[in-house]
Amino acid sequence: MNWLREHRRALLSALTRVRSAPGGFVFNVVVIALALVLPLSGLTVLENLRPVARDLAVEPELSVFLSTDVARSRAQAIADDIRQQAQQLAVPVRLAFIDREQALASMKAHSGLHDVVTALGSNPLPDAYVVRVVGGADSVSPTRISKLADALGGISGVETVQLDSVWVKRLAALVDLASMALWSLAVTLCGVVLAVVFNTIRLRAFTQMEEISVARLLGATDAYVARPFYYLGGFLGLCAGILALLLVAAGLSMINVPVAELAKLYGSQFSLTPLDARSCALLLLASVVLGVVGAGLSVRRALRAED
Repeated sequence: MNWLREHRRALLSALTRVRSAPGGFVFNVVVIALALVLPLSGLTVLENLRPVARDLAVEPELSVFLSTDVARSRAQAIADDIRQQAQQLAVPVRLAFIDREQALASMKAHSGLHDVVTALGSNPLPDAYVVRVVGGADSVSPTRISKLADALGGISGVETVQLDSVWVKRLAALVDLASMALWSLAVTLCGVVLAVVFNTIRLRAFTQMEEISVARLLGATDAYVARPFYYLGGFLGLCAGILALLLVAAGLSMINVPVAELAKLYGSQFSLTPLDARSCALLLLASVVLGVVGAGLSVRRALRAED
């Protein structure tokens, strides 16, 4: 009970100090929140992009275009050569043959180039195979898929091999790179938060140094003296974290309007969503911990200076 009573007294003392100078407290909350907004915004965007990149990279495809002078019998026989090369490299594949007439008809029907294609006279399109890697890039390494593309390019009658999932891997690499940069930025801004809390609590401690000295003369321990400052640092972190999350949510609501318009142009309904409740709770806990740590460093230094 004594332990709970002491913490209750420390909590009330911290609230009293906040009420005694609300302007300074609000200013420091805003400064810390602005420092937290950037990494929180980046984390929110990355968490929205990760499932998009993961869904795009379903089954890597290789488009195998044959020479236009290859006979139809030879074009159909190339399927066995493709399977043989894939088997040698232990890459499970599924083939789909697209003859040149089918490709031409599809182009006339869907691309809006009917008149242009008709004006060409002869069919300029080659026969082609679409080679899909069964199981996706998670079960087959990108290196083996690239080797398969090189091997298919050496088959007689094959003109060009195009690996259609290269851009997906580039997108995933960019997301990973952005994640590393974001965490580096977050660590730097955590230092900024600690510095702000450190200076705030240090000023509070120096303005109450006479009160602290009297309390220590009366037998107060360092833990008793420092406890209200810990709560004050925790309040700073908590309020700043809540404000930062609200600012990020407001920013998302404004950004989602042009994002939705852009997604419509690509036939998608993509929009940025806020972090889930668990992530928000962890971020608030992290901001509270930063406030308490900054307060602890400041109070210990102030008490050593007072000795």
